[in-house]
Amino acid sequence: MHELFTEFRMPSSIDTAPARLLVADDQPDVLEALRWLLTGEGYEPDFVNSTDGVMERLRAGSFDLLLMDLNYTRDTTSGREGLELISKVRVLDASLPIVVMTGWGSIDTAVEAMRRGAKSFVQKPWEDVTLLEILEREVADGRASRRRDHKQQREVEEARLIQRGLLPTATPQVAGIDLSVTWLPADGVGGDCFDTLGFGDVLGVSIADIAGKGLPAALLMSNLQAAVRAFAQEAVSPASITNSVNRLLCRNMASGRFATFCYARIEPAAGRIVYSNAGHNPPMLIHPTGLVENLSDGGMVLGIFPDNQYEQAKLPLAAGDRLLFYTDGITEARNPEGDEYGEERLAAAAVAVRGATAEVIKDAVLADVNAFTNGKFEDDATLIVVGIG
Repeated sequence: MHELFTEFRMPSSIDTAPARLLVADDQPDVLEALRWLLTGEGYEPDFVNSTDGVMERLRAGSFDLLLMDLNYTRDTTSGREGLELISKVRVLDASLPIVVMTGWGSIDTAVEAMRRGAKSFVQKPWEDVTLLEILEREVADGRASRRRDHKQQREVEEARLIQRGLLPTATPQVAGIDLSVTWLPADGVGGDCFDTLGFGDVLGVSIADIAGKGLPAALLMSNLQAAVRAFAQEAVSPASITNSVNRLLCRNMASGRFATFCYARIEPAAGRIVYSNAGHNPPMLIHPTGLVENLSDGGMVLGIFPDNQYEQAKLPLAAGDRLLFYTDGITEARNPEGDEYGEERLAAAAVAVRGATAEVIKDAVLADVNAFTNGKFEDDATLIVVGIG
């Protein structure tokens, strides 16, 4: 199908402004020759004669490209100073185009310069036409790359706003239930979403994880969250809610995407929990004795087959029981050696403080995960703790 409309983008200042070049060489005659060449072609060059000068200028302002010699006064033949400078520049600015030049260049030096992050290599004495072609190409590529980076950053910010807007602003008050919730966002946008809904003396808990990240995942999260709030009424069963959410997601989800999901009705007055789990990390029911039951009944992940019928299961609840709902950002968190935290560690951490309040259990589990990972989460992490009685 042909698109009826295409986006018209006015040239931005980053496209039309003269390119700012930082030029580094320790030979005055080279700098003077480049000054005449570059200013005559409409560039705005800034000149330095040392590696320290390069770093000072880059910290002080922004440039479209760095044109730099590989050899300076400390070592005029090996290119080592220039290679070290490329590495330092890449730490400071990962996307700045770098073009290197030297009168003592070799293939090995050129390869090493490119490996460290240079985009192009020019050997002295240069041909003006060749050098200008390289500069024009690298400036254009660099500006296009930065536009893409800016667009991606805007999308991440928009997706994060959507995700934050979906989260419940307050937890419901339900007699006989102690509730504590935490959501730890990682860099970028993950697929976690959850909700806690009060229906008189009943608590509804939903938790889900959309496959993928970014704006598409955030939009699917908004669909899922809105569907749960629309379908989750007091008299509606968890299986029915899961079926309805699945049908809606199948209509809106691109091929290859899916969501894990679990919805539970927690009824302390009736002494039971009724739940339906669609491929999500199994919530844990922890009894005062330390026995742990996994809530895994329900069916496959959402978003694959619209006519799939999900099951539900019922378990008794008693005073002193604790429930843990979580996403894989908790169990798949890794330590520096690459080991996953896992469900066994999660259960052990919760069982160790099972007689405490929901808030204390939540904090103890998070402290244990943080100690295991040195505080580094690669994905969003959600943890909901429900205390009974």
